[in-house]
Amino acid sequence: MTGLDVLAGRKPTAAPGQGPVLDVQGLSVEFGPKGRSVYAVNDVSFQLAEGESLAIVGESGSGKSVTVQTLMGLIRKPPGRVTAGRALYRGHDLLAVPDSELRHIRGRDIAMIFQDPMSSLNPVLTVGLQLTEALCEHQGLSQAQAERQALDMLDLVGIANAPQRMRAFPHQFSGGQLQRIGIAMALVCKPSILIADEPTTALDVTIQAQIVELVARLQKQLGMAIIWISHDLSLVAGFVDRVAVMYAGSIVECAPVDELFSATTHPYTIGLLNSIPSLTAANTRLVPIKGAPPNVTLAPTFCAFAPRCGYAEARCREAKPPLETVGGGHTTACWRWRQMEHLPRPQAAAPGMTRAAAPKQEPLLVVSDLKVHFPIRRGVLRRQVGAVHAVDGVSFEVLRGETLALVGESGCGKSTTGRAVLGLERPSAGSILFEGRDYAGATGEQLKQRQRAMQMVFQNPFGSLNPRMTVGRIIGEGLRAQKIGTRATRDARVSELLALVGLREALRNRYPFELSGGQRQRVGIARALAANPKFIIADEPISALDVSIQAQIVNLLDDLKARLGLTYLFIGHDLSMIRYLSDRVAVMYLGRIVEIGTTVAVFGSPLHPYTRALLSAIPVPDPKAGGTRRRIVLGGAVPDPSKPPPGCHFHPRCPMASDICTKVEPQVRDFGSPVSGQHLVACHHAGEATL
Repeated sequence: MTGLDVLAGRKPTAAPGQGPVLDVQGLSVEFGPKGRSVYAVNDVSFQLAEGESLAIVGESGSGKSVTVQTLMGLIRKPPGRVTAGRALYRGHDLLAVPDSELRHIRGRDIAMIFQDPMSSLNPVLTVGLQLTEALCEHQGLSQAQAERQALDMLDLVGIANAPQRMRAFPHQFSGGQLQRIGIAMALVCKPSILIADEPTTALDVTIQAQIVELVARLQKQLGMAIIWISHDLSLVAGFVDRVAVMYAGSIVECAPVDELFSATTHPYTIGLLNSIPSLTAANTRLVPIKGAPPNVTLAPTFCAFAPRCGYAEARCREAKPPLETVGGGHTTACWRWRQMEHLPRPQAAAPGMTRAAAPKQEPLLVVSDLKVHFPIRRGVLRRQVGAVHAVDGVSFEVLRGETLALVGESGCGKSTTGRAVLGLERPSAGSILFEGRDYAGATGEQLKQRQRAMQMVFQNPFGSLNPRMTVGRIIGEGLRAQKIGTRATRDARVSELLALVGLREALRNRYPFELSGGQRQRVGIARALAANPKFIIADEPISALDVSIQAQIVNLLDDLKARLGLTYLFIGHDLSMIRYLSDRVAVMYLGRIVEIGTTVAVFGSPLHPYTRALLSAIPVPDPKAGGTRRRIVLGGAVPDPSKPPPGCHFHPRCPMASDICTKVEPQVRDFGSPVSGQHLVACHHAGEATL
């Protein structure tokens, strides 16, 4: 029996467009007491045909997740409440059926993949028990029958050694494997509709590519309809049939995917597309959506996007535009949609303006053969039985005034490298020269001197700020700790920094929870700049932000670099943003740098198989690119860093691996030229035919 035999009992499904399996009509959802409501979803209507894939896209807080959670019956009790609408699944109103009936529909007919696979699985139950539980509950199977079907489903989603893995617990799987198990749990009861709520947000770009391809393949094989929730238009462009764009709880534009990208009519959709960095137009300025997401405590009686819209007129602030039909299957909610084709689109900068290239100067930071190993201790006496090789012989330099990007999958050691450079982790070996002085293992006054010249912008803008401190105290904290200036000069410096990062003086006395995500990250940047550092380590500073806010922060970092003469080590996994921001790129895999060179050389002529796979997995905001662009999907996951493979660490996943790769560690070779600059690669097959 194969995995597809599990679903043999399903009725034949119609092709996309032959009738709705789901019809949502005028759905509205509010939170909080009446009179002080949060209007999370406002009059949302859409249909989903048999076998169709629909993407619902928008910024955080736009209402997309609340919409699908309401369909699943997860928003039924205070503080949330459905105030209007119907959601018809094969004639049954999901909003009106009793809980007992909804429990049978949920999981059996409509299933959901959640954003964080670790938190959606029970940590104290084996994976097999969690898979069979749904089969026994919804289909009345015996434990033996349920186990057979669960094994087939694990095989279908690509989990190797399924009989053994059935007995494993969630913490024994990688993030990509956990998401595959989440997909198996969703599909095991043969649902007609699969809801995927940002299932790739927490995953690396290579694992994201695996999951997207898996879901798209399963949809074709099983004939199910899919609602894909995302904030990334690039991600959904290549595999969905239609896209609905949400803003402030309402659908503002909905169209077939090709038409949405080629004939956009709503200013918000235009803004989302402009915020995406282009891989073909690097070194140009991004076009962010100005302002911040709307206040959803205001009744939806006008166009919520008007305060951020460059095309708004008087009636946009007085009445909410209805969804109007643009063409076949294309609707938009904008008073001026007929003129959008003729109105000028927002520009990033004056014609001819580009981001200046980094000046050629001496190195500010030189890292040589850096190693950071974390001991593994076991037993009563806590004896060391091994070590995690988080960073395993890394060497690079960062020139004054440039941005070096450090990229790679989670667990490759890039963040540990940044923390070791700053002095937050103690190196096991190697040297760290900053302005000619070796600070590896520095303590006391030496460490304080280095940390005054170096600062860090952290990944999570909320978790890195003290919730009990005001914005002013957070920014001035470093000045007080370093005993810089008087109270009056520190207050003046805080005001100067607020203006420098684009925040109003009135925000000085607010707390972090009163700020948006973008504002919090600006506070984190201001705090890092307080002591006039020369070097900034930015550790995934935009990964927790929406794409429109990402563009604002990236532009800000670039402006500050030019204005203050800063040098950056930018750690990230969003390669499209890194293509825009960096001067040089270093690619890490399992504690080692496998390729390093100028951004133009690495993106234009990648020589390492791992780099090629990373670049091929970058989502492109063009539905037509899917048929012409070859994607290299890596098998498996990053190996255990406590037991790295012999020879080339990448060889177990490499499509070009040969016998020498399994035995001999590749030496670094320079494939650069006087024109392209240094281009170092550690691969036995670098420069050979492409994959």
